[in-house]
Amino acid sequence: MKPIQVVQPSMPPYEEFCEEIKDMWETRWLTHTGPKHQKLEKELSDYLRVKHISLFANGHLALELALNALKLSGEVITTPFTFASTTQAIVRNGLTPIFCDINKDDYTIDVHKIESLITEKTSAILPVHVYGSVCDYKAIEAIAKKYNLRVIYDAAHAFGVEVDGIGVGNFGDISMFSFHSTKVFHTFEGGGLTFANDTLYSLLAKLRQFGMEGKERVPIVGTNAKMTEAHAAMGLCNLKHIDEEIIKRKKVFERYLRNLQGIKGIKTIHLKKNIKHNYAYFPVVFDGYMYSRDEIADRLAKENIFARKYFYPLTSAFEAYQDRFAIQETPVAKQISESVLTLPMYADLPLEDVDRICKIILN
Repeated sequence: MKPIQVVQPSMPPYEEFCEEIKDMWETRWLTHTGPKHQKLEKELSDYLRVKHISLFANGHLALELALNALKLSGEVITTPFTFASTTQAIVRNGLTPIFCDINKDDYTIDVHKIESLITEKTSAILPVHVYGSVCDYKAIEAIAKKYNLRVIYDAAHAFGVEVDGIGVGNFGDISMFSFHSTKVFHTFEGGGLTFANDTLYSLLAKLRQFGMEGKERVPIVGTNAKMTEAHAAMGLCNLKHIDEEIIKRKKVFERYLRNLQGIKGIKTIHLKKNIKHNYAYFPVVFDGYMYSRDEIADRLAKENIFARKYFYPLTSAFEAYQDRFAIQETPVAKQISESVLTLPMYADLPLEDVDRICKIILN
């Protein structure tokens, strides 16, 4: 039987992509803020309802440069319940991550525990919108204002998500979106930063192009983080179909809920009514169920179905960080990381496969 992977990239019609890249053979413009790059920036800023967006080769480089652009120092409060990139971006900027626990409802940062972690060395908060669930941005904004802190959101999971009609890319100083091939919207590989500060646009453009200004001046130290025209072309094609893709995802999501919601020992994610969701993932927490998370994952794997322990382990448990700086205790994040499993979730997943996956879990 054909394997069912945890994710599967959405693809536009082949002919549509070929048509989109056709003029590249005439212009020979393949990278460095080309016409497709510029067009995608415009269309994404409209779709996400943000003032500015800058595009990058991937989401991780985007996040690294966001932290760099804000000239942070000292400590950054974040969460360990995230992908490796979030913490790596902090550390690679010479900053110290301070790990805050998460809440049990939607697995985002516990805003009631942030203030106790703030010291004279704290310069920013880096929360994560997990599985498309949105952080308590109002509480975070109030804390940041009280202590004069910057806020950078890891919004890798939250493309197209809105709260009360406001796109999540408008929260904080900067938000980072991942356009990796496994995400709701992708450009093969890519990333973007959204922000309202006008001065950041030119700064970020220099940072992703070796710190160069024009052809002869290099006033700052930068790197190579440019998005190619081929990647932008894939983004332009995928953006045309994004709304229908999210509708398909919703059907898969709701089928999982119909099968698993209300089962003792199985906790499904709660969707808030004031949020426009993107149905990026379907996480399930096994707490008091007849089988453990690991047993369920093994049973599915035997049937050629591959779920993911996402996020496990916590980033604070990475070998790379031990003895490098203090590691804060985050008991809720630890418990969730040891019991959560994200089930296969993508737009073209057949509903009968969803039923089969759930039947294996329930049997």
